[in-house]
Amino acid sequence: MIVLADGARVMFTGDSITDCHRRETDNPLGYGYPLLVAGLWGRRQPDRVPVWTNTGISGDTLAGLGGRWQSDVLDARPDVVSILIGINDCGYRFSFGHDEVPAEVFRAGYRRLLEPLADVQLVLIEPFLLPVKEEQWAWRPDLDAKIQVVRELAREYDAHLVAADAMFTELAARNKNPDHWLSDGVHPTPAGHQALAEAWLNQLT
Repeated sequence: MIVLADGARVMFTGDSITDCHRRETDNPLGYGYPLLVAGLWGRRQPDRVPVWTNTGISGDTLAGLGGRWQSDVLDARPDVVSILIGINDCGYRFSFGHDEVPAEVFRAGYRRLLEPLADVQLVLIEPFLLPVKEEQWAWRPDLDAKIQVVRELAREYDAHLVAADAMFTELAARNKNPDHWLSDGVHPTPAGHQALAEAWLNQLT
């Protein structure tokens, strides 16, 4: 489990799911799971106040995140880094005709992000998908390979894994309504962000 000390610097980063309009509003954490994590933590542990930051950018792929890794992540010297990336590396291929990002390329790029973080506590969140359109079922083999990469890297780097894809699949199976959790199959609804925040907090003490 991750132990957060008072003043610990916690950084969330990734794509639009993490960004969640943080750059378009006056709330630097956005309005998604990072904000909910901070709020829930504050009620549970008011005696320990971490410094929460969010450097997610909507539209990012793994390569896009890697291109700003030094300036947006490493230079901030965080104590905890939480990463959620990968759905755009899959979805852009099917939606916009981008080149495929094979699992081995995804693994190598993700590993380059993790290598400089030897002294940092890591939380890796699986990319996730709940198909709400028939054509999204074709994404699953590509995304499943990337999810497997994230799981393997979590073990390799002793990171905490948030098994978000498995969680959302289970939640959707209960109520037979995937868009209750992910509005377009990709982006969480308020209920989805709440579930993701609670799963993230389960990594902490």
